[in-house]
Amino acid sequence: MARKPLSELKPGQVGVIVDIVGGSPRLRRRILDMGLVKGTRIKVVRVAPLKDPIELQTSGYDLTLRRDEAKNIIVEVVE
Repeated sequence: MARKPLSELKPGQVGVIVDIVGGSPRLRRRILDMGLVKGTRIKVVRVAPLKDPIELQTSGYDLTLRRDEAKNIIVEVVE
């Protein structure tokens, strides 16, 4: 399975979070507080026309992230 930043997934693709890299400690804490932890399954619903923000579905709720935040979340793409 391919590993890539969440920001590179296309609408409809699903990934499982394997790591959170880079970013400030404050951003890392914010990502974790949103429930985006290792092992979480996440689906890209849609991407705005200018590719920012990205709308996601995870753990029964919708979430919107900026592209620069999503690039810090490494996922394993589920085929």
